Amino acid sequence: MTGVADEGTVTLDMLKQLMSQFAKERDWERFHSPRNLLLALVGEVGELSEIFQWKGEVPKGLPNWKEEEKVHLGEELSDVLLYLVRLSDICGVDLGKAALRKVELNAIKYPAKVCKEVSTKQDEDSSATVTCTNNGTATDGDT
Repeated sequence: MTGVADEGTVTLDMLKQLMSQFAKERDWERFHSPRNLLLALVGEVGELSEIFQWKGEVPKGLPNWKEEEKVHLGEELSDVLLYLVRLSDICGVDLGKAALRKVELNAIKYPAKVCKEVSTKQDEDSSATVTCTNNGTATDGDT
């Protein structure tokens, strides 16, 4: 598995194949049940959460972070991604297609025009609790 980091574009299929090969080379396939992979994924999400646990709100781009903190973040994000890719493979789910479908469903559930109006209303009255509902209407928190 040398030269992996030198690849140009990384795809979900490439990661799926690499993870399958990685598990096969170590005879780990027998341990890669959906349940075991999910529990490992949850553990990795916990490790990712620990990085942010006491930092409060963090600005986009992480401008105040040290380089080693960003490297560590990248490693934990990668662990989450790799377990997710492996889990989807073992479950027979095309993760890329499922994600695209989910984006399409979310676009229907949360129409941009309505949600933008809701965001604007919330900006004007920061105490308002307004949500964009799945039927494309805006409601305040009191209804």
